[in-house]
Amino acid sequence: MNAEAEGLDAARRFRREHHLGVQPLGDLVTVIEQTTGIDVAVLDVGPDEHGLAMRDPDRQVVFIGVACTEHPMRQRSTLAHELAHVVFEDWGDTEAGGWSEPSPREDRCRAFARHLLLPIEGLREFLADRRDVPLASLSAVVQRFLVSPAIAAIALEEAGYIDRASSEQWRKVYTPQLAARFGWTDQYRALAAESGKRRAPQRLLARAINGYALGVLSAQAIATLRGVTLEEAEADLREAGVKPLDPTVTWTDASDLPDVDVDLSALDDDAPHDAKQ
Repeated sequence: MNAEAEGLDAARRFRREHHLGVQPLGDLVTVIEQTTGIDVAVLDVGPDEHGLAMRDPDRQVVFIGVACTEHPMRQRSTLAHELAHVVFEDWGDTEAGGWSEPSPREDRCRAFARHLLLPIEGLREFLADRRDVPLASLSAVVQRFLVSPAIAAIALEEAGYIDRASSEQWRKVYTPQLAARFGWTDQYRALAAESGKRRAPQRLLARAINGYALGVLSAQAIATLRGVTLEEAEADLREAGVKPLDPTVTWTDASDLPDVDVDLSALDDDAPHDAKQ
């Protein structure tokens, strides 16, 4: 089985095992966290970084991290690509930032990401039996499945909707161009704003908020995890009705304590002989 076939088979199996059907995936961070239990973080890192998947062999914990970016479709591809490394359990062979290097392993992960984000069966359900597929259809596929024009063009060719020449031409189109041409710039900008924000793993943030509610963690820790200001974090916590327990200790007056009858006579029986004398 070649890399393309392995990626396709694994993507179909992942969707099937997690009951995802063939429809577009929504928030991919949430999809990965809820289906696999893997912690995912969106990190504010250098412009040349994309994503990485890591495993702690001692605790058997897997973590996926992707970079903040103003290119939401690229971020989704990166997330799906790093998920592929987890599915194939080849994270030990992966170097951060090197996923674009050509290799059978990386080709397999790219195929997995493409088929996970845009299943051919889902594409056919969306376009049905259309014979004429203009640029507007490419835009509709990109907007619906939240994939890059390159991924959409490859899928359209594989499904038999367009020929190789059209596919190669459409792979060079940029998402903002399609959004501006076909009226969904506002949606694209909202997606770009979201993908440009830091995002902590949900389980980690939930534990931190619980610690805040118990009074053992500060609101500043929550703000740092979320990448927001202290004021914003405190406002969100207040609005949600989350507040720390009152740490005040109520002291009582000594006169209010009950009388305690203590018999110390037994101490004399245990005293050394010399001490009694």
